[in-house]
Parts: sequence; C-alpha cells; structure tokens
Amino acid sequence: MDHAAGSSQDATSVPGCYRHPDRETGIRCTRCERPICPECMVNASVGFQCPECARGDSGTGHPPAAARPRTIAGGSVAADPRLFTKILVGINVAVFIAVHVRPSLLDHLVLIGEWPPAPYHATQGVAAGEWYRMVTSMFAHQELWHIAFNMLSLWWLGGPLEAALGRARYLAVYFASGLAGSALAYLAGSPTTATLGASGAIFGLFGATAVLMRRLNYDMRPILALLAINLVITFGWGGISWQAHIGGLVAGVITGYGMVHAPRRHRALVQYGTCALVLVVVVVLTLIRTAQLT
Repeated sequence: MDHAAGSSQDATSVPGCYRHPDRETGIRCTRCERPICPECMVNASVGFQCPECARGDSGTGHPPAAARPRTIAGGSVAADPRLFTKILVGINVAVFIAVHVRPSLLDHLVLIGEWPPAPYHATQGVAAGEWYRMVTSMFAHQELWHIAFNMLSLWWLGGPLEAALGRARYLAVYFASGLAGSALAYLAGSPTTATLGASGAIFGLFGATAVLMRRLNYDMRPILALLAINLVITFGWGGISWQAHIGGLVAGVITGYGMVHAPRRHRALVQYGTCALVLVVVVVLTLIRTAQLT
C-alpha cells in the first residue's frame, strides 16, 4: 500500500543501502546523500562517502589519484568488490567440469607426495619434482558436495574480505593460505594419499576474517561459531585432510594480522613481507619432506 509523504511509517522506516537494498542503514554519503552500508563506506575527511563519490575529485585542488579511496588495509576501493572472488569460483568450477569431462586429468592435479610407493622408484608426486601440484590441488574437486560446500564458503567469506583488503592483498592471503595448507598436508600426511580441494585457502579466509573482525571491533561470535563447526567436521569426519585445514587457518591468521595491523608508514613492506615469510616457511617444509622421501 502506498503512503502519503510525512506519514508515521515513512518517519520510522530505515532506508536500504543504494548498492545493497536489502541492508538497512542510517548512514548517508556526505556528498550525494545516498544511504550506504558499512561495506560501502569509505572514510572521508568528514564522515563517510560512497565508493563512486570517493573515486571522484575531492575538490581540494589535488588530482583524483591523490584522493583515491583506500580500504582498511590500504588497498584500492574497486567498483566490483567481489571480482577476484568470482574469478576464483569460476576457475574452481571450470576445473571441476574439466575433471568430469576427462577423469584422467585429476591424477595430474591432486597433491600427492610420491607414487608409486616404496620400495618402487617414485615417478609422480611432489617428491618427484612435481611441485606444481601444491597449487593445482587447490582448485581440484571431485565430488559435487565438496565443491558446492567450498564455493559457498568462498563466496560468503571471500567477497567481504576482498572488499576490506583490496584485490592484491586478498589474493596474497588466499594463495599464501592455500600453499601453507598444501605444505602441511605434504609434510604430515601420508605420501601416497591424494589431497585436493580449496579448503586450505578457505580456512585461511576464516582466519583472516576473524582477525579483521577483531580489528574492527565487530561481534566475533558468528565467525567463531562457524569456524568451530568446521573444525569439528574436520576432525570428526573421516577422509578430510586436517593438515590442509590447520595449515591454511594458521597462515590466514598470520597474513591477515599483517594486512590489517601493518603501520601506515611501512604498510606494503609489512603486509607483503608477512606473506613472503609464510611462503619461505612453505618452501622449507616442502624441502624437508622431499628430503625425507628421497
């Protein structure tokens, strides 16, 4: 039913964000006065601005690039804050389809230490020089439920985290976490057991999201409850690589902390230095395990 202007319902209703109509908000852009939700807020000298106004000239006499809006981690505010999350989901789905069209492809993508097992001479696996498996296994899925669960988690966690960190920093956390999960699975798992899936990287997003929410003083109970449920599944359900999950989670917490707590003056150095440190640990663990197997 339509209501006349000035009615009691209009006075008490809360507008929805102009980019996310389903999210009610009482904050408006200080320039265009459109309602904006927390995800769309960009810090300005006075109040908050929407992403479109923040990307424009600030009116201070400086070029637009000098007033370019930044995320809490120092990344650029993008028009599509979920672009790289969409790309990652697309790659996972494409590999899933390719594996079902050509099942033999899966044997070349999964993470496996060595094959065939001792006393035979290994001709396949990371120990045989196929280090690429530590990356390809992050995008390989075989069962429909596996990819569905992982992609739902990636979409739910990845989009907000990508918007908060910026694209480059988001990808750095994702791949550092995924590789850390692969490294721990390689180190502590059976060398003849195949491991696959994006779970290591997704657990890294869990860790980074928890750090971010702590940094912003948000209610952490929802993310901690969801993480607890996933950990119970990890250790209570057979056939799941707990090593990949824990490795990814630890790397996500470390890199996430580096991203959101880096001092402004040396922000990029601390952020990417933290990711580089995680990658060094990944390489060291991989070399140690390879030496054990060979």
